[in-house]
Amino acid sequence: METPQLLLVGLVMLLGLLGVVTPGVPGPLIVWAGVLWWSMTARTALAWGVLAGATAVLLLNQAVQWLLPARSLRGAGITRRTFRIAGAAGVVGFFVVPLAGAVLGFVAAIYGVERRRLGGHGQAWASTRGVMRAIGTSVLVELFACLLVVGAWVGATVWG
Repeated sequence: METPQLLLVGLVMLLGLLGVVTPGVPGPLIVWAGVLWWSMTARTALAWGVLAGATAVLLLNQAVQWLLPARSLRGAGITRRTFRIAGAAGVVGFFVVPLAGAVLGFVAAIYGVERRRLGGHGQAWASTRGVMRAIGTSVLVELFACLLVVGAWVGATVWG
């Protein structure tokens, strides 16, 4: 594989890593697509092995992501209604203040619903922090999985 094409694949993977921390962007899918592109072009046993490993790591990541926050959020007592309202506020916030508005709208809506439900600032803020910890843990797990995949790709292209 030639250097310009390797740089493009690397750029796709960098965009995927940035997508992990950007709401609404499927970062792991973009990273996996970069590995797929590279392996389809390189056509070596190492490339196919990296693709198989990346697929396994990212599928495992999806399973962990679905289990981890759900367990923490059930323990915090957050309702589905709260998440529906927060999701809608995140979408509206995305269009009002691009990118940052999604996070701000989501967090503000959780706080507002929890304040109304629990009847006070202290309890609502504690509940909101619990939600953000659970979601933050999920993002860190996803970022770690994507970094593992990108690291394997870098290793395979440099030493392979």
